[in-house]
Amino acid sequence: MMLEAKNVHKTFEGTEILKGIDLTVDRGDVVAILGPSGSGKTTFLRCLNFLERADSGELIFDGTHVDLHAATRREIAAIRRKTAFVFQNYNLFLNKTVLENVTLGPVVGMKIPRDKARETAVQALARVGMADRLDSYPSQLSGGQQQRVAIARALATGPEIIYFDEPTSALDPELIGEVLSVMRSLAEDGMTMLIVTHEMDFARHVSSKVLFMEHGAVIESGPTQEFFERPREERSRAFIRSILQARE
Repeated sequence: MMLEAKNVHKTFEGTEILKGIDLTVDRGDVVAILGPSGSGKTTFLRCLNFLERADSGELIFDGTHVDLHAATRREIAAIRRKTAFVFQNYNLFLNKTVLENVTLGPVVGMKIPRDKARETAVQALARVGMADRLDSYPSQLSGGQQQRVAIARALATGPEIIYFDEPTSALDPELIGEVLSVMRSLAEDGMTMLIVTHEMDFARHVSSKVLFMEHGAVIESGPTQEFFERPREERSRAFIRSILQARE
């Protein structure tokens, strides 16, 4: 086991957003976090990386136990050194080049020498098909290219796990494929990933596990093939039927 979240709770302005979420992730897993809008998927992902502070819950990462509510700055920093987060809106610095965006974290946050960080950044950008745009600025790139730079930025920190929050939701339909192709390649290379997504075909064919949420609770979790072909819960079956009907 690489990561385990236990009994994660979060309330916001009197509304219970997370109602005791559990998740176990093994090294190399690609976990698709699915569910209708407003089900708490993004909040859960952000709590795991301390972008939101959970009200209660436990995180076990590589054998280290952390209280999600009371974690210290040192504990949070130790977890974040092993993780990376890809946002739906890229979060690139508009006044910095592609190469500068990817090297900034390793140099400033991880104190890696600039030459070494640059070498790693170039490799990461080549990995996502952006080696020819090192000196471009985000405004000169398409949304798909910007998201690929954001993925390279995540890879450049050498994470053990990458969290993706709806990585294609801000993209025009014709640009989605290039981002999903990069993520599929990462999965094939054994990268551990947690992905909040509405891309059902990608989830079905690339992920190894599914966590299906609604109203802040886990409705069903398990192997991807089992979820899509033999869902145990009626709500899961209804969700899958709605997806199929939407395609017709």
